[in-house]
This record gives sequence, C-alpha cells and structure tokens, in this order.
Amino acid sequence: MHYVRSGWRPAALLLSLVLATLSSPSQAALFGGDDEARRAILDLRQRLEQSQNATRALIEQNVQSQNQSQNQAIAQLRASLLDLQGQIDRLKSELAQSLGAQERLARDLTELQLRQKDVLSAVDDRLRRFEPVPTTIDGREVMVDPAEKADHDKAMALFRQADFVAAQVALESFVLRHSTSAYVPSALFWLGNAQYANKAYQPSMANFQKLLSMRPDHPRAAEAMLAISNVQIELKDLKAARKTLEDLIKTYPQAETAATARDRLSRLR
Repeated sequence: MHYVRSGWRPAALLLSLVLATLSSPSQAALFGGDDEARRAILDLRQRLEQSQNATRALIEQNVQSQNQSQNQAIAQLRASLLDLQGQIDRLKSELAQSLGAQERLARDLTELQLRQKDVLSAVDDRLRRFEPVPTTIDGREVMVDPAEKADHDKAMALFRQADFVAAQVALESFVLRHSTSAYVPSALFWLGNAQYANKAYQPSMANFQKLLSMRPDHPRAAEAMLAISNVQIELKDLKAARKTLEDLIKTYPQAETAATARDRLSRLR
C-alpha cells in the first residue's frame, strides 16, 4: 500500500495544478483559445495516464516480487519438510533393520545354546561310558571302568555256560587288556579252571600260582592251592601234590577247602 500512495500522490497534484490553471482567466488566455486548451488537457491527461500506468506497473511488480518471495519460502519449506521426511523414513528403515538383526541374533544365540546343550549332553553320555563305576569284587568295593566290567562279565557268562574253550580265550584276552584291573586275580582263578577243563595243565597251574603270588589273601586262594594239587595229580607228580596239600592246610587251616585237602592227603599216602 506504500507504493500505491506514492504513485497516486504526484498524479493528483498534477491534475490539481492543471485544473487550477484552466480555471484562472489569465492562464486560460495563454493557450490562445479552445484548441490550445484541449491540447494542453490532452497532454496532461496523457501524462496522467502514463503516471497511473507507471504506478500500476510498480504495484504489480511489488506484488509479483512479494509472491515470488513467498513462493520461494514455501518451496524452501516444502523442500525442508521433504528432506526431513526422507530422514525419518531412513531412520525407520535403519531401526527396522536393526530390530531384525537383533531378532536374528537372538534366534541364532538360542539355537547355538541348544546345540551346545546337545553337544555337552552327548559328551557327558560318552564320558559316563568311561567313568569308573562302583562294584564289588571278591568282597571289596572298588571302582572299575565300564569297558573292563563288560569284558569280565562277558567272559564269565561263557564260563557259566560251560563253554570252556571260548571262556579261556575271553579270560586270556581280559588279563592282557586289563592287566591292572581289580578283576585280574579273580580272572586268573577262572582262567586256570577253564584251562584245567581244557586239559591245558601247565598253563592252568601257572595262573593259579600267579594268583597266589599276587593275592595270597584272596578269598579263593585256598581253592587255587587245591586246584594246583589237582593239576599235579593229573601230571602224576604225587610228591608235589602232597606238598601242596600240606601247605594248604598249614596256610589256610580255617578254610573249608582245608578239610578237603586233609581227606585227599590221607588218600595219597
């Protein structure tokens, strides 16, 4: 509106001057008649129109300038809003990807823990197969490996089935494979008996003697001595058989086998 007032004020002033000039008799005479007055009026009117046109142009230019400024501001604001929306969308996408990665990581971790649990369980099962287990051997509570217990039980099952050939092989293998086992003294005793049943007298006697050397306090030590005397009788060594029976009675006088030894000794004399 500032430009409007500035534009119209010179035009109004000019019109006032013209009217004042025309209304004055002395000034009207200067034009020399009606024709000159009309030309002066037309000239002033033309100038007035030019001034008005210039004023309108100035107003329109000012409005256009204001509109352009407003349009530029709006465009800049719109661009800023679009850029901000793009940033928000990117952040949403990154957040979604991060949450997805966390979920996948959590699933992978859970699966890993389950696999680890399965592996540990399998390892524990395998270790249990090799961990010593408590058992009673010849009246003693001892710890033995599951493998040696299984081998001993298998050999003794063959002996109880009176399969003395297979029992001999199994017991010989057991003594070789488990030479430090708590089952060895008992295995030697039954191995000697299997060999005696198979008429392998010398190896039979050797294993009975090994048992006595290893464990003279073994619950079957007296029976081992009686078995040695039986081998000696089979070998026709009666003198050695009598000596063995005498040693049995002397060493294990309270054993039930000692009574059998006395009866057999009386028959050998």
